[in-house]
Amino acid sequence: MFVDSHCHLDRLDPGTHGGDLAAALDAARARDVRQFLAIAVTLDDLPALAELARTHDDLVISAGIHPLHSVAEEPSVVAIMEAAERVGAVAIGECGLDYHYLDKSPERVPSREVQRERFRRQLMAATELELPVIIHTRDARDDTLALIREHTDPAVGGVLHCFTEDLDMAREAVRHGFYISLSGIVTFRNAESLRELARRLPLDRLLIETDSPYLAPVPHRGKPNEPAWVVEVAECIAGERGISVAEVAAQTTANFYRLFRAAAPEAPADVREALRSAGLV
Repeated sequence: MFVDSHCHLDRLDPGTHGGDLAAALDAARARDVRQFLAIAVTLDDLPALAELARTHDDLVISAGIHPLHSVAEEPSVVAIMEAAERVGAVAIGECGLDYHYLDKSPERVPSREVQRERFRRQLMAATELELPVIIHTRDARDDTLALIREHTDPAVGGVLHCFTEDLDMAREAVRHGFYISLSGIVTFRNAESLRELARRLPLDRLLIETDSPYLAPVPHRGKPNEPAWVVEVAECIAGERGISVAEVAAQTTANFYRLFRAAAPEAPADVREALRSAGLV
């Protein structure tokens, strides 16, 4: 089976299965995608995401605030914790740092100082709740790693999602208990450095994701992304490593449940049985 470890299911493109989320999830299940982690980018997303989780027993959710999202008032550590607990979130995020647009559109994105404080509060909330963090990082290598070292517990860890930075950063994060998640970008023609990373990182530290509706993999590039296409990400990794797709699927699924431990009790019954047999729950 496959897991889409990062998808924005409340932002499904209207052109994807006519905007019908149930149809999109059924298309993914038909390809053996059996678990979905729907990601919040603001705490205002949580009621709608919680309703999706109530409706679909193979769907779990996170709680967090994206670094580029503008909010009227920055929530406290306690407010973040309470919001996550209220909806049964299995992780905090996506949170992190994104300095890419600061020089291009400084008036449209939160400043470095705001981003760092927001990120710090979410890391602290995750530590208090003993939940992993889902981190978005772009052009902010040193600050991201510094805050990870200062505010995360390697025994709990987290993931650098939709990773596009270099191998050295990935290895440093792995040393601190983190996983690296690869998206459809790994299939892009100009993404050789990511494919090298897919070959060289330990398989037991990799996750796969779509980040749908964004970043559709080859051969679907240019279309709105959907969870079914996480299989193409797995196929690319398998090809780069010279192993079977089944091995990538099995290991990345095991990695997902090792990291997102709170997701295991919510998994479908046959998946829970497989996890028990593998000693993961």
